[in-house]
Amino acid sequence: MASWSQFAVAEPRLAASIHALVHQYGPGLGYLATIRSDGGPRVHPVSPFITRDGLFCFVIDSPKRHDLERDGRYALHSFPPEVTDDEAYVSGLARLVADSERVQRYAAEMRAEPLADWRLFEFTIDVAMIVRHSQPPGATGQPGPPLHQVWRDPRPALGCEVH
Repeated sequence: MASWSQFAVAEPRLAASIHALVHQYGPGLGYLATIRSDGGPRVHPVSPFITRDGLFCFVIDSPKRHDLERDGRYALHSFPPEVTDDEAYVSGLARLVADSERVQRYAAEMRAEPLADWRLFEFTIDVAMIVRHSQPPGATGQPGPPLHQVWRDPRPALGCEVH
């Protein structure tokens, strides 16, 4: 699976569009889907953040963190914009960031609560998608059909198949 920076090099316009939707209100906002131990889905609002180095999220001690620690598969959907139905989606594997210097740097930059029991995860990208529902009107004056842009990591995922 690709890191955010690898994905951004491969598809810079798509990465910029996803970044814009995730950070449309300043701090990143989205919905994180994880896999419960019984195999069912779990969805939580989160505050992911995107840097040149990656796509990250601080996750407090919670069911979603336990899901990520046990089975790193995730899907992240952008928070809905106020004026359109445009949406961004990424999925892949979440990995705990073990580099304490990197964790502390991002904790300071993102103003993570120092007394909270959180861990920093980096999300790799297997699939990235943007859907633009707000297409300009066509010849009939009606809005155009939604525009879908999808990127899949061309490298085969080990032990993980995304449909």
